[in-house]
Amino acid sequence: MYYVYILKSLKDGSLYKGVTTDLKKRVAEHNSGQAKYSSFKKPFELAWYCAFTNKEKAYKFEKYIKIGSGFAFVNKHLI
Repeated sequence: MYYVYILKSLKDGSLYKGVTTDLKKRVAEHNSGQAKYSSFKKPFELAWYCAFTNKEKAYKFEKYIKIGSGFAFVNKHLI
């Protein structure tokens, strides 16, 4: 399974979006500072996730929610 996820920073309320095959491990990596990009915004809570069986579809959806109308979709319907 491929998980598209959204984390919410408990420090500043910002959102981080990503894809992983091991959701628990990835959230733990973000909260321990191992994820370089998000390390200064920890701690995080898992705000939303969706499971995909197809890798390509998961990465396409992640890209969608990071830009344009997908960004607005996240704010209106998911978070």
